[in-house]
Amino acid sequence: MENETIPKVEVISYRLYGELWLLAMATSVINRRSEATLAGGGTELTARMAGDMSSPVENSWTIFKEYHIDEDVGFALPYPLEDLPHPYDAWISIARNLPELIKNNQLRVEVEKLATLNINGLRGHRAQRLAHLVLGYITMAYVWGQGDGDIRKVLPSNIAVPYCKLSEKLGLPPILLYADCVLANWKKKDLNGPMTYENMDILFSFPGGDCGKGFFLVSLLVEIAAASAIKVIPSIFDAVQRKDSDTLQKALLEISSSLHKALEVFSQIHKYVDPNLFFNVLRIYLSGWKGNPLLSEGLLYEGIWDTPKKFAGGSAAQSSIFQCFDVLLGIQHSIGGVPADSAAEFLQEMRTYMPPAHHSFLLSLKSKPSVREFVLSEGNATLQEIYNKCVQAMVSLRNYHLQIVAKYIVIPARQQPQVEENLEEENRGTGGTNVMDFLKTVRSKTKNSLLKEE
Repeated sequence: MENETIPKVEVISYRLYGELWLLAMATSVINRRSEATLAGGGTELTARMAGDMSSPVENSWTIFKEYHIDEDVGFALPYPLEDLPHPYDAWISIARNLPELIKNNQLRVEVEKLATLNINGLRGHRAQRLAHLVLGYITMAYVWGQGDGDIRKVLPSNIAVPYCKLSEKLGLPPILLYADCVLANWKKKDLNGPMTYENMDILFSFPGGDCGKGFFLVSLLVEIAAASAIKVIPSIFDAVQRKDSDTLQKALLEISSSLHKALEVFSQIHKYVDPNLFFNVLRIYLSGWKGNPLLSEGLLYEGIWDTPKKFAGGSAAQSSIFQCFDVLLGIQHSIGGVPADSAAEFLQEMRTYMPPAHHSFLLSLKSKPSVREFVLSEGNATLQEIYNKCVQAMVSLRNYHLQIVAKYIVIPARQQPQVEENLEEENRGTGGTNVMDFLKTVRSKTKNSLLKEE
């Protein structure tokens, strides 16, 4: 297969299409996609995407597969590909050698040598997700360079054009996402071995040694631990419809248990991620160009848009799993569907950074009978207590997240030599928000969802 270049006329027409796509991203990723070609075989998501979650429980995983939810790894991409065919292997080669190329100041030179490839040869969802991951890594490395303030404000067309075109196809923004570096950036060392940190690795790394491996894999394992509760969701809605409090209690206990396991896994971050390496190295490469004073106008995607565009960097708010439990438990961050504050607006915006099938799943949950209202209407003290255990488990996770942010962002920022110039850095997360204010608001809303004793 020869290196294919994109004709000039296609680039021009795609620039116009790119403008329309960006507008759609800002309004509704779901309406934009029509739930089109997704998993490996191209399963088409039809009306069932907003469909009947009250289907028999034994068929639940058939339904979940249409939402790209896996029985073992939840919202993570099961068994990501590690290689791409020629000519896309040129992207893989750069991504695999990223730390060395950056160290030798050769990364940008090698990127600028790349041909502009047509993405039509990327067959299947997993190949496309791998390409999106790889182009995301290359883009972050190209923009931030050696992390010393020598940044690039223009992404050259040989990367920008295929990256934006692939992003449009997947329904994702053209920036490194949580869905890339966490959900699609892993492999097992021993295929028959367990899903444990010791038996896993990441596919691609940034500078900072094993800091990135620790951060991405612990995040993934937290995701997988919490995802084990997804299987009971059909039972929950079935129990609500049948007014079966006993079945609902058992299902909610499973959710509570899974969330507690996720919290236990979360604690591994202290073992595998060094705070100073995270703050001074890895965090730089995860930062986006929205709410970032270093790229206040955004990034110019050459050959696509005539003006710079702003996209948020990877953030835990882009994880579907915890927003899933918010919706399921009726933890309200909005009033009448309208975001109540900037934290709620950010959470809503981050759904457009999720794979469209996952966003659709959250919408399908929202259309179901309210678990919270049923628990309230039953007047069953035991049921309310178990429901509160689930909400409290979410509060505990958000409390812990605040502690992690303090350790890995706030404290290292205060240790920087020119503190007066680092006040913004102290509280800015990779997603571009004031992360402490955001997390405190989300935690407060979660606490407010605890049912009060009569």
